[in-house]
Formats: sequence, structure tokens, C-alpha cells
Amino acid sequence: MKNRLSIVRLLAAITLSWAVNTGCADQQMQGSASAPKANSEARQAIKNASDAISLANQNNWIWLNTEKLLKQAQAAAESGDNSKAVELASQAKFQAEAAIIQYNYEKDHPRGL
Repeated sequence: MKNRLSIVRLLAAITLSWAVNTGCADQQMQGSASAPKANSEARQAIKNASDAISLANQNNWIWLNTEKLLKQAQAAAESGDNSKAVELASQAKFQAEAAIIQYNYEKDHPRGL
């Protein structure tokens, strides 16, 4: 009787393990197959914005929402909303470039107190 109970427990553990592994593998395949991808235009816009932000950060002069816009653009691209990703990345790039212009202007035109 004790031997039979051990076999039943072993079979139950094997069955449960198989079911969990099969379910996880199936879910992982569905997630990777159905995950939308950013198109090349969105990826390029995000890269351009990221490069402009890096330049602005070198001066330690960046506007408050610029990096938030980039993160929103990346999230939109990951969800497959490429047009929104391009729009947000373009806004982030514009703000970063404007911050660089502002930094250079402030540097060349100091306003002492």
C-alpha cells in the first residue's frame, strides 16, 4: 500500500510538472508571436531623440518632460502604435535640441543678479 501511494504521488508530481511546463511554454510562444514590433521609422525617431537627449544631458541642461516623452515614445512603439511613437519621439527630439540652443544662449548671454 505504501509503495502504491509513492507511485501515485510521483505520477501526480510528473503530471503537474508537465502541465505547468506546457502551459508556460505555450504562453511564452503566444507572447512572442503576437507582440507587435516598432517599425523602422519609429525606431529611427526614437534613436534620433535619444541621441539629442544625450547631447543635452552632456550640458546638464534638459527640460523636465523631454525624457518622459522619450519613455512614452518607447512604450508606444512596444505596443505597436508607431505613429504615436514617432510623434512623441519627434517632440522629445525638438525639446532636447531647443534645450541645447537655450543652454548656448544662456552661456553666451549671462544674466548676473
